[in-house]
Amino acid sequence: MKTTESPAPVPAEPDVPVAKVDSPVGPPPKEKKEGTTLNVFSHGVLVIWAILVVMPLLWAVMTSFKDDNSIFSSPWSLPDKLHFDNWARAWTDANMSDYFLNTILVVGGSLVGTLVLGSMAAYVLARFDFPGNRFIYYLFVGGMSFPIMLALVPLFYVVNNMGLLNTIHGLILVYIAYSLPFTVFFLTAFFRTLPTSVAEAAFVDGASHTRTFFQIMLPMAKPGLISVGIFNFLGQWNQYMLPTVLNTDPDKRVLTQGLVQLAASQGYKGDWSGLFAGLVMAMLPVLAAYIIFQRQVVQGLTAGALK
Repeated sequence: MKTTESPAPVPAEPDVPVAKVDSPVGPPPKEKKEGTTLNVFSHGVLVIWAILVVMPLLWAVMTSFKDDNSIFSSPWSLPDKLHFDNWARAWTDANMSDYFLNTILVVGGSLVGTLVLGSMAAYVLARFDFPGNRFIYYLFVGGMSFPIMLALVPLFYVVNNMGLLNTIHGLILVYIAYSLPFTVFFLTAFFRTLPTSVAEAAFVDGASHTRTFFQIMLPMAKPGLISVGIFNFLGQWNQYMLPTVLNTDPDKRVLTQGLVQLAASQGYKGDWSGLFAGLVMAMLPVLAAYIIFQRQVVQGLTAGALK
C-alpha cells in the first residue's frame, strides 16, 4: 500500500527577503469622518459662545476705567489711562461699600442656612423610608415651579406681621425659603448615589444619626454641596425682586438695588463710568467664586452619572 507523504518544507535562505503580503487597505470608515466633522462643528459653536460671553465682560471691565467722554466717542478703544477715580467714586459717593456689605451679610447668612437645612432634609428624604416621604419630596419639587411673583403680596404681609420687614435677618429667612426647594431636590438625588456601607459601619460602631450625618455623610457630599452652593450663590447675589419688595430701607439696600439707584439717580446726566465700575464690582465676586470652585462644580454635577 502506497502512502503519499508531503514533502518537507524547504527552509528559506537567510539572505533572501521574504515577501510580505499586505492586506488590502480600504477607504477610512465613515464614522471617523463624521466624528471629525461633528467635533469641528461643536468646537466652532463653543468658540462662538465663548466670544459672546467673554466679550461683554471684557468690554465692561475696560469701560469701567474710561471717562464718560471716551465711553461715547470711542467705545471699543482701550482707555487712554486708567481712571481709578471711577471705582473710588462708585465705592464712596454711590454708597457701593454699604450695599456690598449688606449683600455679603444677606447672601452669606442665607447660603449657610440653605445648605445646612437643605442637606439635612435631603439626607432624610434620600435615606429613610417613612409615611409621607414622597409627598414631602414632591412638595419641595412643586416649590421649584411656583412663580415667586404670585407670592410677593402674601409674603410681604407675612414678613410685615412678623416684624421682619426692612431687616437683614428677615431677608435672610426669605432667601432660605426661596432656595430650599432646588437645594433639597438636587441634594436628594446626590445623597442617593453615595454608598451606604460607610454609614452602616458607623452605626455598627455606635455612632448616632447626627454624628453619622455631620462627620461622615456631609463630608462625602462635599462636591454636591459646592455645586448647589454655587447655584444658590448666583441666584441670591443677583436677586432683585425680593429685596425690592421686602427691603425698602435705603440703609439696608443690597447691590442690585444700589446699581439701579446709581443708574436712576443721575437722571439725564448719567455717571456712566461710575455705573460700569459698580457693575464690575458686583460681577467680580461671582466670577471669582466660579473660577475657584469650577472643578468641584463639574464633579458635583457628574457624580450621579458616574456612579
